[in-house]
Amino acid sequence: MRAAPTIESLIAEGWRQKSLQGFAGLIGPLWARKEGDGWAYGLLAGAAHLNPAGVVHGGLLTALLDHGLSAIAWEAMARRACVTVQLDTHFLMAARAGQFLEVRGRVLRATSCLVFMEGDVGVAGAAVATGVAVLKVIGPPADGGQSSPST
Repeated sequence: MRAAPTIESLIAEGWRQKSLQGFAGLIGPLWARKEGDGWAYGLLAGAAHLNPAGVVHGGLLTALLDHGLSAIAWEAMARRACVTVQLDTHFLMAARAGQFLEVRGRVLRATSCLVFMEGDVGVAGAAVATGVAVLKVIGPPADGGQSSPST
């Protein structure tokens, strides 16, 4: 059985805590880790993330999935701001306090203004929730020039 994650063990595994403003800062702290050509995002679930049934709230899982997919889309679209226009989330099993929730996603297709994605929230390699999303590109490229999708 895998030991419960600690801040020290997450850092040792390459995770870095992110200081974020707004809503993402309220649900965190959130974590990020570079994995190959992409990124994974995570959150160490605590008592504040639980619903009255004592498991991680589905709204938190959805918000975490939304944040992770948006960040992956932002990177894929030359760091252009992307907002979610649709997110279908399917809950597969409960997550509990003390577990480290990890978000991974991928771009299925990208046009100049829309990004189609899929992703999941997992705990120790087991999917807790999956989702498919459509995001709208709303910002200019970070370099000020023309961008092209990286897919």
